[in-house]
Amino acid sequence: MIKVIFFAALREQLGCAGTEVSANNASTVAEVKDALGEKDEDWKNYLANNSLLCAVNHQMVQGDFSVKSGDEVAFFPPVTGG
Repeated sequence: MIKVIFFAALREQLGCAGTEVSANNASTVAEVKDALGEKDEDWKNYLANNSLLCAVNHQMVQGDFSVKSGDEVAFFPPVTGG
């Protein structure tokens, strides 16, 4: 299983702090997003946001990054400072 965590506004939009995705259904971050989008149309829309950032095991990555069972994938909106 791949552990998935949601942060900030995305967590609120989805109404969920995290979930899991079968490693059999996803071998990249993009495929994790696709698998999550199958849960619900709202999830699909929120996760389709191209400005979402992603980290795998606390390392910032792109959608083509490979994932495997035991990995932790985190999605969060861009962070702004001030």
